[in-house]
Amino acid sequence: MAEGFRKRKKICQMCAGKDVNYKDVDVIKKYIKPNGAITSTRMNGNCKLHQRHIANEIKKARFMGLIPFVK
Repeated sequence: MAEGFRKRKKICQMCAGKDVNYKDVDVIKKYIKPNGAITSTRMNGNCKLHQRHIANEIKKARFMGLIPFVK
């Protein structure tokens, strides 16, 4: 039998030094599902603090009309 497989813990991209701004539509689209919903922290691996920041930036971009609310 094979030995136990350990899944590596995802590292928060913002803690690593990358920043998310509502004007960077290409970066924001990584954190949105195809149906328009915001991805969870389990899927994208962000910490709690930065997940809230990303959610606020997505909401700003939606309000400004840079990305649609639903697809």
